[in-house]
Amino acid sequence: MRFVFFGPPGAGKGTMAVEATKAYGIPHISSGEMFRAAIHEATPLGLKVRDIIGKGGLVPDGLTIDLVGERLSRPDLAGGWILDGFPRTISQARSLSALQPEDYVISFEVDDGTIVERLSGRRMCRACGRSYHITFCPTRDPARCDACGGELYIREDDSAESVRNRLVSYRAQTEPLKDFYAARDTLVPVDASGAAPEAWAVLRDVMDRLLDGERP
Repeated sequence: MRFVFFGPPGAGKGTMAVEATKAYGIPHISSGEMFRAAIHEATPLGLKVRDIIGKGGLVPDGLTIDLVGERLSRPDLAGGWILDGFPRTISQARSLSALQPEDYVISFEVDDGTIVERLSGRRMCRACGRSYHITFCPTRDPARCDACGGELYIREDDSAESVRNRLVSYRAQTEPLKDFYAARDTLVPVDASGAAPEAWAVLRDVMDRLLDGERP
């Protein structure tokens, strides 16, 4: 079955996709992973993406869609996929539907205040890259990584002001996709406002029903 995990930054799409892959064996593909893999493998599209990113440019829709099509055509995704980070626009959504139509779009519903709390409280380790949270996953030493002792820092795009700006962009540019998918009758809202274990319990119940052919 083909799922699009959809929602604002900080809604937990990536975290929940990892859990869903473990539970159901459905491959999880993120747009970032696709870009990195194509660049690493030096495919023709990957080389184009590398050159654009290397010059500080934005990858155009057409190239992004070609890259998605290349990845989705591979044998490991023949049985279905979970896609997050794509599509971001109605144009991209139409292109995806022409390539491989989605079965369901899981829309992670979280209010802006919760998202700001989640992302602005995130701390990253400079040494090993581990992620923590001052409330939900604190370290023993607020300044140091539990795993390696590396320095913790706040990513620039995780500041409260930056998160609010990202949400404004999301509401303007990407949220209209909800109406697009609702019109296709593939949109399934999921309450993702709880902590990760709660959100996963809600999502698992929904996915169990969908995979059994029952619409929640």
